Amino acid sequence: MTIPEFQRQKRDKKKLTVVTAYDALFTRIVEQAGIEAILVGDSLGVVVQGQANTLSVTMEEMLYHTKLVAGAVQRALVIGDMPFMSYQASQEDAIRNAGRFLQAGAQAVKLEGGAAVVDRVAAITGIGIPVMGHLGMTPQSVHRYGGYKVQGKESDQARLLLSDAKALEAAGAFAIVLEAIPAELAKTLTEQLTIPTIGIGAGPYCDGQVLVLYDLLGLFDDFVPKFVKPYAHLKTDALQALRRYKEEVEQGKFPTDSESYH
Repeated sequence: MTIPEFQRQKRDKKKLTVVTAYDALFTRIVEQAGIEAILVGDSLGVVVQGQANTLSVTMEEMLYHTKLVAGAVQRALVIGDMPFMSYQASQEDAIRNAGRFLQAGAQAVKLEGGAAVVDRVAAITGIGIPVMGHLGMTPQSVHRYGGYKVQGKESDQARLLLSDAKALEAAGAFAIVLEAIPAELAKTLTEQLTIPTIGIGAGPYCDGQVLVLYDLLGLFDDFVPKFVKPYAHLKTDALQALRRYKEEVEQGKFPTDSESYH
């Protein structure tokens, strides 16, 4: 999967699938499922590290996980999620850190924001690094919103999001994630943009969808947004397996002769 092919799927009206992944094992499973793109998300701060939000995730941590994913990937597009303060301070920081993601094996980077980061997007794409935008509920701005809340419900907010989306497209973004916005607004954005929209809590009209892998598999249930649909319940399966293991060890049923060497 290349950037041109990713964009071509919008023109061909083929829905795109994107999931997060943070290690080699899950990357291989995701690829076997035929998923088009893997986002090495800063969501790892919550689902892997156990933090309350994504703000504490560092560049070094993101690069480490990007290397794990890129080293295992065979076909999917790998997108590195630029963490908090890796691009906000200056264009120079943005370019340097985006380049580090490509050196770690990513083919593109994602960053959050609209008008405030358009110059960063233009600077990064200007040196040949593909950028995915991210509008709506942007987790790195969680404190500004006062929590994880739907954005764009008011007409002035909707107009601003449309303006931001068009500005990101003009700056060279190859796609835009739309998070936690009304489905009707996402439909309008998708129709008015020539680049793909990837929804997460943005309804069915986007050009594709993205979910956090651990949410999708039912592994993370500390916080389950309305837009998450668990396609499995692996936490329940894991608990059952571990409890059975503990029981068999305590009762002397494991290991048996077949699990022993002679």
